[in-house]
Amino acid sequence: MLKGIIVCLILNGFTPLLAQDTTAYPVKWSLQVCFDYATKNNVQLNTLRLSQRTSEQEYLLSKSAVLPNLNASATQSLVHGNNFNSATGSRQSGITPTGSYGINSSWTLYQGGFLKSDIQQKNLQVESANLAVLQQENNITLSITQAYLAILLDKENIIYEKDVVSTDTAEVNQGQRRLNAGSIAKKDLAQLQSQLANDKYTLITIQNTMRQDQLTLKQLLQLPTLVHFDVVEPDTVIAKSPVAPLDEVINTALQNRPEVKNSELGIKIAQIDLDKARSGYMPTLVAGGSLSSNYTGNDQSGYFSQLNNNFYQQIGVTLSIPIFTRRVNKTNVEVAKIGIDQANLNLKDTKTTLSENVERAYISVQNAQSQYDAAVEAFQYNKETYRVANEQLRLGVANMVEFLQQKTLYIQALQAFIQAKYNAALTAKLYDYYRGVPIKI
Repeated sequence: MLKGIIVCLILNGFTPLLAQDTTAYPVKWSLQVCFDYATKNNVQLNTLRLSQRTSEQEYLLSKSAVLPNLNASATQSLVHGNNFNSATGSRQSGITPTGSYGINSSWTLYQGGFLKSDIQQKNLQVESANLAVLQQENNITLSITQAYLAILLDKENIIYEKDVVSTDTAEVNQGQRRLNAGSIAKKDLAQLQSQLANDKYTLITIQNTMRQDQLTLKQLLQLPTLVHFDVVEPDTVIAKSPVAPLDEVINTALQNRPEVKNSELGIKIAQIDLDKARSGYMPTLVAGGSLSSNYTGNDQSGYFSQLNNNFYQQIGVTLSIPIFTRRVNKTNVEVAKIGIDQANLNLKDTKTTLSENVERAYISVQNAQSQYDAAVEAFQYNKETYRVANEQLRLGVANMVEFLQQKTLYIQALQAFIQAKYNAALTAKLYDYYRGVPIKI
């Protein structure tokens, strides 16, 4: 009885959690839904968005640096000591209250252009953070597309493999009837049963592969473990599409991809670093002012009278001229120049890597489409040959070994065709994505 109560409590405790996790998500996920969910919930993307917000705050801070500041201070103290008593003409121990109050402000009027350069740099860093988010969105889009099509490939393989197992089962049943009638040998039936067992094993392997691919996509989307996950199967997958010229796609990618724009911004940011470093050679002019007053308990003139008598106002400017900085400014300038050279190298490397990726995608499309054409032709021939062999087996004029060999060739051709179809579709979509074409299935 106690065990039953505990089990009920556990189930009742977890049921709301499970219901909350499952009802918040669709039963089947389309590719666009995957994109939308990852865009909102991906940890890497949200981390970059936080960095973006940090950059925005740093930009606002740099704009505020050109404004004057204002600080207030107040100090109230009790001082213990031997104080002079004018009435008795002697000193006696006592506690004396004291206080001081003030307001001060400073305003940087000129700093060699540092403040203006810093504002420009922080603004560029905000743009850079935005581009970093777009770049990560592109990377996630490509990864999700690959994982999604892998699941669709698994699903189609499972459909065809189930048909193969169903055909095997029918052939085994037919072989059993023919064995009972004495028209085939027992070893022929054993070969059919062996083929059925092998195809069942292949089906289980493909099903396990699909579970792994589903887990991969769930991890990309960062879905909770208990969420049921499945994808929407499209009515058809277009394997072949027109291929844009390589030079056109490379030029488009170099002009529009966020990683290139971000690297170009990196050069501008580094150049502003040089301007900021050079401002260290320039004088700094700061205006300042303050208001202050104080009082002490030893003075018998009274609190407010002392504040009035001790009220001071000060205003002025301070000019600081760097004369010898122990090579600090020179080092800062040289380091900034090195930063510019590094930023140029980063841009060159980014363009080279992007061009290589586009060319690699172009070659993959060409190869995938050629393989698809060959796989279609091989599948048609093997399908017809297998049909003839199956008919010959039914009529009892086919050798069992030759029949099973032809069936194996047919299954291999079928699997190659399915693989080639999805590979051609995937490579085409990834290649088109480099020229700004949204991925749709």
